[in-house]
Amino acid sequence: MESVQTLMGFSHFITQSDPLGKFLLLILLVMSMTSWVLIAVKGVAAWWRNRHGNAFLRFFWTATSLDEVKHEIQIHGVNCPFSHLAAHAQHAQEHHNSYGAAKLSEAGTQQEFMIRTMKKVIDEDAAQLENGLSILATIGATAPFIGLFGTVWGIYHALIAIGASGGGSLDKVAGPVGEALIMTGIGLAVAIPAVMGHNWLVRSNNVTLAKLDAFANELLTFLSTGKICSIEKPSARNAEKPQIVHSAGRG
Repeated sequence: MESVQTLMGFSHFITQSDPLGKFLLLILLVMSMTSWVLIAVKGVAAWWRNRHGNAFLRFFWTATSLDEVKHEIQIHGVNCPFSHLAAHAQHAQEHHNSYGAAKLSEAGTQQEFMIRTMKKVIDEDAAQLENGLSILATIGATAPFIGLFGTVWGIYHALIAIGASGGGSLDKVAGPVGEALIMTGIGLAVAIPAVMGHNWLVRSNNVTLAKLDAFANELLTFLSTGKICSIEKPSARNAEKPQIVHSAGRG
């Protein structure tokens, strides 16, 4: 009994598995590495984006003029969605002032042109934020089923081997079947971090995009009128100015 128990385990399962079982295990390992790399890269990017975004917003609202903001962007570059939006909005305003509606894409008033430009920029930022999230969602949804398929395949071969040996006692059945269940555990171990990482990143992106929408509305008002609407009357502020909401999904 002790020798049988010693043989059973993960290493024995790998040794005895057929090419399909090893291929499924390789897929799960690749999926796990991919999900952890995506979570790490996107997490660091989110931290960097929030750090620079908050710094730019503090600078923007304490700046004495738009020229100072433009000069800051020219020196340090665009390093967050807020500076990206501010740079394009200022460029759109200057372009329309200089050339007017010279093309169909620039048709309409200056404010309409600025709104279209800002919506385009927000959509581009939203698409960039969502890069890689579909991969995490796919890994979280499919990894348990790949592990389950590996378990079913392993149990099938274990039962065939037990039947061929002519032994049907509990100790001869429990070991191989228990080994086959390892694949289900691996599938869950791959899926759970992917799902948690996906939900965390989606939440972080939604918060960033909500702040970007609010900043876009304030920026449009400031560029159009030269003044910031009173924050004590949010309902009046939202009723007076056009809302800039990006069309890309946040899910």
